[in-house]
Amino acid sequence: MDWIGVKDRKNIQNIPDAFGWFHDSCLKELYMSTESYVDEELSMAVPSGLDTNVRIFFQRQFRNPSAIELLFEGVTQFHILLSPENYDSIIYDASLLFHNDLFYWADQSDWKPGDNTFDSTSWIAATRLKWRDACSWMGDENRYGVISEGE
Repeated sequence: MDWIGVKDRKNIQNIPDAFGWFHDSCLKELYMSTESYVDEELSMAVPSGLDTNVRIFFQRQFRNPSAIELLFEGVTQFHILLSPENYDSIIYDASLLFHNDLFYWADQSDWKPGDNTFDSTSWIAATRLKWRDACSWMGDENRYGVISEGE
């Protein structure tokens, strides 16, 4: 599965066009990492630039593709709203846009950068975006890690 880089406003539309604007999809998994770490001698390395990356794995009820993975690099802001108990986690439509040199994804089609909808919208902003077809990852298996009982 090769990553496809998104460069600008023009080719960002390839993702929602290919994935049906995320209609009847779900956020299956999310993985966040930074380049900060502590080495074996307990020295900490902390990069000065934007070092947070987020991978998000989506599945949907349509084919071609039925699953995609988005990779946001240089994340500047990140807000995920969890579905409350007894509510579904279905995404009915989404926004994917390029604005002021940042790539944005939000789980509402009418969302715009600067909207103060923290209570009702999940969204992410980053300096770089890549995506890839993940159709071979259908089903309930976790792809970013396995949580075992007792951990």
